[in-house]
Amino acid sequence: MASEKVETVVAGNYIEMEREDEGHGRNSTASAKTNLSKIFWNGGSVYDAWFSCASNQVAQVLLTLPYSFSQLGMVSGILFQLFYGLMGSWTAYLISVLYVEYRTRKEREKVDFRNHVIQWFEVLDGLLGKHWRNIGLFFNCTFLLFGSVIQLIACASNIYYINDNLDKRTWTYIFGACCATTVFIPSFHNYRIWSFLGLIMTSYTSWYLTIASLLHGQVEGVKHSGPAGLVLYFTGATNILYTFGGHAVTVEIMHAMWKPQKFKLIYLMATIYVLTLTLPSASAVYWAFGDQLLNRSNALALLPRTGFRDTAVILMLIHQFITFGFACTPLYFVWEKFIGVHKTKSLFKRALARLPVVVPIWFLAIIFPFFGPINSTVGSLLVSFTVYIIPAMAHMITFASASARENAVERAPKIVGGWTGLYVTNIFVVAWVFIVGFGFGGWASMVNFVHQINTFGLFAKCYQCPKHKV
Repeated sequence: MASEKVETVVAGNYIEMEREDEGHGRNSTASAKTNLSKIFWNGGSVYDAWFSCASNQVAQVLLTLPYSFSQLGMVSGILFQLFYGLMGSWTAYLISVLYVEYRTRKEREKVDFRNHVIQWFEVLDGLLGKHWRNIGLFFNCTFLLFGSVIQLIACASNIYYINDNLDKRTWTYIFGACCATTVFIPSFHNYRIWSFLGLIMTSYTSWYLTIASLLHGQVEGVKHSGPAGLVLYFTGATNILYTFGGHAVTVEIMHAMWKPQKFKLIYLMATIYVLTLTLPSASAVYWAFGDQLLNRSNALALLPRTGFRDTAVILMLIHQFITFGFACTPLYFVWEKFIGVHKTKSLFKRALARLPVVVPIWFLAIIFPFFGPINSTVGSLLVSFTVYIIPAMAHMITFASASARENAVERAPKIVGGWTGLYVTNIFVVAWVFIVGFGFGGWASMVNFVHQINTFGLFAKCYQCPKHKV
């Protein structure tokens, strides 16, 4: 009886998305303008989800990974990328399973999601109660807030290498206003063309860093002394933990899919592609410049200015705008729900209501302009829980009872050893990330972050700029 019950639920699931999918087929006779809008604007396929995951995963972190290699050393840098890439894909899978479970239960109760975007804290609320909802809401929103801050800092850091007539703080003011225009993008459905372009941009930048570094060759007297100490080692490791913890928007991306049950392997496939970008670029830049990266957290700062480098800078600027929107959109949704305008159909009203979300992001980017070190701090204190610990624990508690496991929509994969292997894997993830990521990583990142404050001060006008440029 239990298996029949599950099969019935799955067959009748995803009512809203299937309607949307069918609607796309009926629109084939619409006007050329409408069809063009559908092609570039209204995405929800597995390919859209893959582009969203792959393009959102690296962003500005691509420019700080060589810095992490200088802290970790070549071997540890490569191993941590592979290890955290696999771990990040695993917890993204857990989040997708919990989303499917939550949505199935709600649709069994005839809940309609046509005018509502499901978010991670709502999944936790529906499956585990209000205390888990509050914990998830705090960590997820705080992480996304600082994730948006990091993108804004990266914009100012990058544009400075093309135009240093203005200091980085002034550029932060300018790009804060530019990034505020993301309030007009309604949801992740509307990132189709942006996600596609974002992946092209990161691919170009990655291969530019790789090829330019190899052609440049090693600088005179290059040294590769990493790892030089525990603080630097765990700071670099936590930056990589942050790199592959970009799925704080997994639920929103799934909800934007016409068939969200197909998400299962998307994040893993995206991670594999991202590794083909990050491993060569970080290795090549570290090989060429070695310990110089310890004082240059942005890899673009060390390469000579050429047309190719300026192109990489411009493409990364556009991509950081896109990633800012990715990180901010879930915050927009939370704020809309809080003030009661989430179901409003007027795009202008929703955009106006979203603007207050951008203000604290703008302000924090001006206070803490520490490109590179802030990644590790956010990774250790926020990503550790948001992306790794909470999903693993939530999955274990949700399916703790025999009846929950028997009636689970998504059964434990045999490849990991069924439910027993799944629990062992989750326990390992929680223990490792709590001890190494949050514990040692948090200690090292905070020591490094305080060092940046003591060296450059809060509201630094031009972080890591050459002295004659300040």
